[in-house]
Amino acid sequence: MARSALLNVMVQAALKAGKSLSRDFGEVQNLQVSVKGPGDFVSQADFRAEKIVREELLKARPTYGFLGEEGEEIKGTDGAHRWIVDPLDGTTNFLHGIPQFAVSIALERNGEIVAGVIFNPATDELYTTEKGGGAFLNDRRIRVGARKVLSDCVIGCGVPHLGRGQHGKFLIELRHVMGEVSGVRRMGAAALDLAYVAAGRLDGFWEAQLNAWDIAAGILLIKEAGGFVSDMKGGQEMFENGTVLAGNEYIRKALEEVVNRPVPQA
Repeated sequence: MARSALLNVMVQAALKAGKSLSRDFGEVQNLQVSVKGPGDFVSQADFRAEKIVREELLKARPTYGFLGEEGEEIKGTDGAHRWIVDPLDGTTNFLHGIPQFAVSIALERNGEIVAGVIFNPATDELYTTEKGGGAFLNDRRIRVGARKVLSDCVIGCGVPHLGRGQHGKFLIELRHVMGEVSGVRRMGAAALDLAYVAAGRLDGFWEAQLNAWDIAAGILLIKEAGGFVSDMKGGQEMFENGTVLAGNEYIRKALEEVVNRPVPQA
């Protein structure tokens, strides 16, 4: 695949941060860990990775804005462009030695995501995409799954944990989905879950209480892989309300209907 200069910058930043994360992953028991909130850990690995990504991106495009999980937002003088970065998506997996985590980088132009990179250094899998240019895994073009009925599908989800509300609401959604699908998976890294939808590994995905940096790159990856992404109500306010629902044309729509199914009254 031919990459633009900007996508090459993003790839190099992700690979460099990934090397840092790989070293820390090998020393996971020795990491200095602080508690950011109940059940929400942040490590020195997060900060190191974000510093690397920020420096690499802003060195290449110093006028662009920067929104990352671990630091304050940088307002760029450019006005039109902003990097949206999660330096370590799947922090809890990382700290428990589970190799399901990633660096996620997206480029926003005038409010629209135009490029994305998701890199899992533990598996050496690099997902890349540009608007109008398709979606790729290690330079191999990927497409969303072709299944058309939920009963054939494996669906990914996020599960609210300690410190996150709406446990009861999620359990209702899960009960509805469980009765319709072949399997449900919770892997613990939303960026990779979306990448898996783009690659056809998961047929669909839904989650609430997400941030822009969790989903920005994955949203474009799915669209460029021929898929569809919406918020939980079928709209396009994923960043505004922190919800996401994804799949191919048929599965996204069917999943939307199931997760929003009314609870039967006793």
